[in-house]
Amino acid sequence: MKRLLVLGAGTAGTMAVNKLRPLLDADEWTMTVVDASPDHHYQPGYLFIPFGTYQPHDIVKPKASLIADGVELVMGEVDVVKPDDSTVVLTDGTELAYDQLIIATGTHPRRDQTPGLDGDDYGVTVHDFYTLEGATRLAEVLAGWQGGRLVVNIVEMPIKCPVAPLEFMFLADAFFTDRGIRDRVELVYVTPLDGAFTKPVAAKHLGEMLDRRQIAIEPDFMTMEVDGERNTLVSYDEREIPYDLLVTVPVNMGAEFVERSGLGDEANHVEVDKHTFLSDRYDNIFALGDASNIPTSKAGSVAHFEAEVLEKNVIAFL
Repeated sequence: MKRLLVLGAGTAGTMAVNKLRPLLDADEWTMTVVDASPDHHYQPGYLFIPFGTYQPHDIVKPKASLIADGVELVMGEVDVVKPDDSTVVLTDGTELAYDQLIIATGTHPRRDQTPGLDGDDYGVTVHDFYTLEGATRLAEVLAGWQGGRLVVNIVEMPIKCPVAPLEFMFLADAFFTDRGIRDRVELVYVTPLDGAFTKPVAAKHLGEMLDRRQIAIEPDFMTMEVDGERNTLVSYDEREIPYDLLVTVPVNMGAEFVERSGLGDEANHVEVDKHTFLSDRYDNIFALGDASNIPTSKAGSVAHFEAEVLEKNVIAFL
């Protein structure tokens, strides 16, 4: 029997096994997917939790209920991939051999990559909505917040769902308007890009959306640190932006085992051919979704279309 192993049972990994299982002869191929958590999070729902539209239970389901019959789900955390041996080692020492590997372990917010983001102020004056815990805590804070300067800051690109920070700003504008305190809230959008909308057509048709809502923008801001004592963002060119409440989008990086396995770039995203999703270095490793370094947006919708290409590529390749 040949062995197809998928690392990650999030959006991309789930679609990969569900699409490939009917196409691979069960008498010839076993199929296993590995993940560290039993719960599947519908990550776009994080955006709506801070404003009370969703509750955590609305966006969490057991992963096992979403995986196709005939696919084994192994709960465990990946320690390292040994590509020369075609083996994956889990942190508990379990070794899983494979003939074909698909890495779909996503990309993740890393507050520890920016000085000041991961300190005592996190959860008090510094928040994020790219994790379930962060979004839930932010909901508690916003529900009782009486106004001030709310700054949304993207530390560095690429990030998951690059439009989400702008969506957050628009939802915040509506949320505070509905509460009758919009006149007591100053909204500031801080981005490393040269504008809120960087594509010419989008900028032409959507550029005035921030002005209409009285949302200030600070472009070309390369965040160096967060000074929690002064409630201030500091850039590498020494610009400073004060805040009363900071909602940050931290640096996004791939899984740490990617670095340990020698498969990724400087952000731990697996280096692959952008047309085929096949590893640049090993001909029995594919990467799908946010885990790869292909030059597309990192989003569930992108992973959906990638999966349709991947299934054709994998079948043709095999």
